[in-house]
Order: sequence, then C-alpha cells, then structure tokens
Amino acid sequence: MADQHHAGVTKRSGFQLDTMPVLDRLAESGVGFHRAYACAPLCVPSRVSLLTGRWPHAHRVRQNSAAGHAVFQKDIFEVAKALGYRTGLAGKNHSYLKPERLDFWRAYTHLDGWKAPNASREIVEFDKWLLRENFAIEPEAAPFPAEAQHPYRIVSDACDFIGSKPEQPFALWVSFPEPHNPYQVSEPYFSLFPPESVPARGVGPEVLEQKGYKWRWLRGLEEDANPGYDLLWRRTRSNYLGMLRLIDDQLGRLLSYLESHSLRENTLIVYLSDHGDYFCDYGLIHKGVGMPEDLIRIPMVWSGAGVKRQGANTNAFVSTADVMPTLCEALGVEIPHGAQGRSLWPLLQGKAYPEEEFRSIYSEVGFGGMYYEPADRMPYSIAEFRSKAPDSKLGFDELDPVTQSGNLKMVRMGNWKLFFDMLGNGELYHLPSDPFELKNRFRDPSAAAVKNELMAELLAWTIRTEDDLPLAAYATKWPKRNWYAPYRHGDPPA
Repeated sequence: MADQHHAGVTKRSGFQLDTMPVLDRLAESGVGFHRAYACAPLCVPSRVSLLTGRWPHAHRVRQNSAAGHAVFQKDIFEVAKALGYRTGLAGKNHSYLKPERLDFWRAYTHLDGWKAPNASREIVEFDKWLLRENFAIEPEAAPFPAEAQHPYRIVSDACDFIGSKPEQPFALWVSFPEPHNPYQVSEPYFSLFPPESVPARGVGPEVLEQKGYKWRWLRGLEEDANPGYDLLWRRTRSNYLGMLRLIDDQLGRLLSYLESHSLRENTLIVYLSDHGDYFCDYGLIHKGVGMPEDLIRIPMVWSGAGVKRQGANTNAFVSTADVMPTLCEALGVEIPHGAQGRSLWPLLQGKAYPEEEFRSIYSEVGFGGMYYEPADRMPYSIAEFRSKAPDSKLGFDELDPVTQSGNLKMVRMGNWKLFFDMLGNGELYHLPSDPFELKNRFRDPSAAAVKNELMAELLAWTIRTEDDLPLAAYATKWPKRNWYAPYRHGDPPA
C-alpha cells in the first residue's frame, strides 16, 4: 500500500512519463483495475475499510482520530492467523491495529520510522531532518542516500520478516508512507523527472470560485501553512513522481527477494493506495475537500498465485472494501459476517461474473453536522480556530472540521458521477467531457434520466451497506461472495 498515490500517473495508465515500470509490469502479469475507488478519501477510514471490508458508516471510523472505535467481527489478519499464517506490518499503520495483534511490527509515520539499535547515522539524521521539514515541499534534494528513505527501510524490514521463517505462510502489510507530503526525495530520484518535463496540470486555482467556499478555504489554509506553495507546483509534481519511482524500485526489490527465495509463484500480491492526492490540480496539494477523481480513484493491481494474466479489467468498478473479501475467498474461507465488500476472486481468475454487480461503486466522506460558510469567518491558524471552537481537535493538517463538515455520498456508474449531501444538494458530472467536475448537470433537463438512474443506484448502495452488526440470535441469508446482482429483479442466483 502507498499513501496518497494519485491514480493514472504511470505510463501504462496513460501518463507521459515512465514513473513506475515495475508496477506496470506487475499489472501486465495479472490484473490492473482502472476503476478502483477508495471507500473514503482519507487515511484511517480507508485503511479500516481495507482491513475489515466495511464502509466507514458501518465500521464507525469517519475521521483519522477515531481509529480505536472501529466496529467489525473479524479483520483479514484474524482470518489469516486462524489458518496458521504469520502476520506482520512493515511501514505505516494509521489504523486500530496494535503491535500485540501481529507477529511482526516495524511501524513508520511520515516523519520517522523503526530503527535498529545499530542504525546508521544517515538513518538517524534523516528522521531528524524529516521532523524539521514538517510536511512541506522541499525545493532541494534530500541530503541523504536513498537507503535512508522510508521505502527502502520498509522493504528491508519486510524481507527480514519473510526470511525469518520462509517455510511458514505469511500475511504481510507493506505500507509505504509515501508519496504523501512532505514532498521530498533523495537523488537520483529528485532529478529523474525535472520540473520542466512534468506535464501541465489540468486546472489551477482559477476554478476554485466555481467549486465553492470549502475549496477556497482549503486553499487559504494551505497558503497560510506554506506561503507561495502553489508557485512551486511543477517542483511539487516533480518530487511526487520521484517518490513514486523510489517506491517502484523498492517494489522491485521485494519481488526479487520473493523470487530468489522461490516464494513469488505462491504469493498473492495486491498493490493499492488508501486515497489519492490533488497533485496540484485546483491549486491544491494533499487532500481535504470533496471526492474529486484526484482523491477518490486509486491504483489497484493484483498479481501472483491464482491470478490469471489479463492486463486490465476496465469495466468493473471495485473498491478498497473488496480486498478483504477477495483474500478470504483466495484463502478458501467464508467472508466474515459484517464485511460488505465483494470478492473479486472470480474476476482475478478470468472466470465469468455478473457485470451488473460491478456496474457502479459507492464512496462517502464527512464528519457530520452543518457546513461552515463565509459568514462563519473560520480562521486558518490552529490557535485562532480553537479560540472560536474550544472543543475542536483540529490538528496540523487539512482534514479538519471545516473541510470535513457535513456528509457527502458518491456513486460512480458508466461515464457519470453523482454526489448527494445531507441537505439534499446534488451534483452530477459527465467525466469524459468534464474530468475536473466543473459543470454540474444535476438540474440539467437533458441529463434528468441519467440523474434519476444514479440517484436510485446511490440509494441502493446506501441501503445495501447498512450495518448488520452486532450479531443477533437469528442468522441472515447472505449472498455468495457478497454479490447482489444475481438476486436482483427476482432473478435466480447463479
């Protein structure tokens, strides 16, 4: 897993630059989903969805500060452990998991990471340097070797875990904190994609007036934290792409290690991200407001044991919540009660599947309550904010009570995307002609039929993902693989 990996920035996915050749080859050897979506565009809710197969409104973790409140019956590590698998984390956690839950634990954040007692001076000094960077954009190359960077160290940790008992099956979460901010990288990666070679962004800050107050407020928050940051948008993109190549090289190291220990053919690999990054579109960085494609669409690649080489499955809409049920079927066990995602295992094996089941996908965001408006005059600094809202837990970042105010739900189907919020406000976009979602056609009479179809689809997803936990005395009939399509319209199940 990467953190904040913007989908569509590898050569295979249509990007001009060859940023991640190893990941592209991995996709060619298996299946790369071009319509994969996060359950929510922020870290902890998305990661809990990955582990439990549940949407945020069901697992109850809707903000990064709520990891300890996750509600589920079993997660994927509990499933694997019951089958005799060793379990491990190498990298960023940012979930409810604790070291005692797994057999191996070497955790990292964006600013520091696990260090051996005899760690080199470069590793120790690199983490101190990261703390001083404090999530900024670095205009110069990081003055440390690539071996001190977290992706290199995390893969070394992963190899330590795998090699310690190679005869025992393992379930390992290799979790890179990059390409999340701080946007920094060492040579040769810093110079690999020079700013002048980086493709122009789709839209800049000139469109924020169309997008609304929360979007403009986020722009002000980011400017307050890093004055003039958008003047460096090409350098930011250059660093970001360099960080992706660093991850890609380490992915290659991990695959080589598996191959050299005769483990590659018997290992199932999935690569994905918890969410995306604005990548300087809209004059914004990081994440924060709404569910544009920049934030909610993610890369997802499956390869390895049991996966038939298909290259791509471009029609199916899939999500983070589908990973855990898929792994359950690959392991030959029932999907735990309460998991809501669907098994992709037949799709990965190249078998027939009901296309209607994967015709759409659903995501959500929001802490609840009402939207803040210009009249509220919400300040950008933490101190000022807390003087107005003393109970606020606003931290350093952009996932605050302003950007995350309200509740917003989304459905993607065909070429269209629909949003609907708690006040009954709707947005409808035709993505091929409007990829940055600037022309709202919700009240366009010529789009009325498709709007009604997507509204019905969103309602069906909302009902479908109602939480059925805790377990009660009566067992419910559950669709095989969590596929509902065979039961629609009175059709007999396949």
